[in-house]
Order: sequence, then C-alpha cells, then structure tokens
Amino acid sequence: MILRAGRDEDADGFIALIGACWAEYPGCVMDVDGEVPELRALASYYAQQGGALWVAGEGDAVAGMVGTRPLGDASWELCKMYLAASARGGGTAQALIAAAEDFARAQGGAVMQLWSDTRFDRAHRFYEKQGYVRRGAIRALNDLSNSLEYPYWKPLIGSFIVSLDAPGAESAVPALARLQARRTGMDVAAASRVWHHRAREVAQGSRAMLLAWQGGVVAGTISLGLTQAETGRHRATVQDALTGDDPTILRGLIHNTEREARDHGRRLLVMHAAEGGEAEALCAGLGWTDAGVIPDYTLAEDGTSRPAVIFYRQLG
Repeated sequence: MILRAGRDEDADGFIALIGACWAEYPGCVMDVDGEVPELRALASYYAQQGGALWVAGEGDAVAGMVGTRPLGDASWELCKMYLAASARGGGTAQALIAAAEDFARAQGGAVMQLWSDTRFDRAHRFYEKQGYVRRGAIRALNDLSNSLEYPYWKPLIGSFIVSLDAPGAESAVPALARLQARRTGMDVAAASRVWHHRAREVAQGSRAMLLAWQGGVVAGTISLGLTQAETGRHRATVQDALTGDDPTILRGLIHNTEREARDHGRRLLVMHAAEGGEAEALCAGLGWTDAGVIPDYTLAEDGTSRPAVIFYRQLG
C-alpha cells in the first residue's frame, strides 16, 4: 500500500469504500448527495478548511482514506477514516492515522478528536489501541442511518493527564493492557481483565482513574480507591501506579492525585510505596509524610516479599 494525497478525482473510490464499510453494519445506509455531498470533491473540502486528505492504495485504487481539519484552539478532527476489509491487519491503518496526526502536529495541533458510530466496534478497538479515549456525550446525527456517535479524544503533544469517567476508563483498557504487558510481562489478555475490572469500579464510584499521555502515546495511569464506608469517606488510597520509561510521568500522576482527591471530597491521601523504589523517593520529594515501613508487604511473582513504606498527605 502506498499513501498519497487524496484528490477530488478519487470521489468514486471514496464512495465505494465508505459504502462497503458501512454495509458491514446493519442499518447503515448511504445517501451521498443528501447527507455527504462533500465526497464529490473531498480534497477541496478539507483544503478549504486548512486540512488535508490521504489515500492508501495502488495506482488510482482507493483501499483506505483519512482526513483531518482544524477545529480551533489547537484542536483538530480526524475524519473519514476507512479501510477496505482486504487491506486490514497490515499496518495501513496505523500509517493513515499517523499521517493525519503528524500533519495536525506540524500545523500546531495539540489535541485530536473524532466521532465514531456506536456500531463500529472494530474501529473503536483500533482507536483505543492508538491511545484515544471516549470523552464527552454521545451525539445523534438524525440521519437516514439513525446514527449515534461516540466522541474520542487524545492529546498529540507534550505530557498530559486527565481524569477518566466510566466510558473513558473502559476505552483506555486496550492501551493500558499493552503498557502493562510491556512493563511487567503480564499476558495482554490477563492485563485486560484487570483493567476492565478497574473500569467497572470507576462506574460504581469506588475508584477514580487518571491517565497520562506523552507525545500522543498512553504513558501511565494511577487511581484512587475511594472508601465508601462512612468512617472512611474523607480519605482515598493511591493505587495501581503504572508508567512507561519516563520517571517524570509518575511524578505528574502522583501530584495530580491531590486535585483528584479534592474533586471527590477527600482530604486525606494514603499510599504504599515499595521501599527503595521510585515512588518512595517521589512521595518524599512531594512532601508526603512517611508513616513507617510494613515488612513483607508485597509479593513478587517468584514468591519473594518486599517491604513497603506507608505515606500519607493531608490536603486540608
């Protein structure tokens, strides 16, 4: 597959590709001139808005496509991303989305957004593996297909940390499972089960989750266990710290737990940090209070135990 700039003359290929992709899902119908007339001259449509369009294929064939356009305030939208069934699984989708993201970054884009039909489950899994999370309310298009669309979002540049609601936490599972597998050697399927459980706890109100990106890639997470008992509703326990290779990500995540705790009405934070580990040094550096060491607190996979330092921070 070769990527090239999309042209207005590719209109027939665009219409055929999108029609074939929509036909994979019941109830999706295409009315080009009534609902998507821009497909007749799509390259011009995006160029006029300051955006761009790409095609994947050989010669004049259109096997894949993606567009992007600015929305203002350094936000961009990923648009019209489709790939023929015969072209999936070979890296073409990753090349298309990278072309759009790189273009947006070069134009000063800091955030990429997209909308995806709630029926397009295959597309959702792809976007989630690329670090996109659901953020915001579902919208209704009131079109012939009775489309409802999920909003997806991710930062493109720098380090960025956000709090996730339940849909956001669920959509972060693929990226977090892959990160945990890379960092700990855990099987991706097993890691996915862990993070699905964490997402359910967010939905139940017993957990708050923060997610960090660096350069558009999911780089870490941390969560707060929110005690539901009346005697403990003033406190939260910092848990599930997971980061990549950059130590500044963990520092940012721990620092942001204070804001998150306040947002949930908590005034006391507690954290268990492996003795001699990175988290211990960070907590001490951030002004947390060392409450002592618990021996044999954490078990490794080989059965050996490690002590943990108990830290707390009163938020006032």
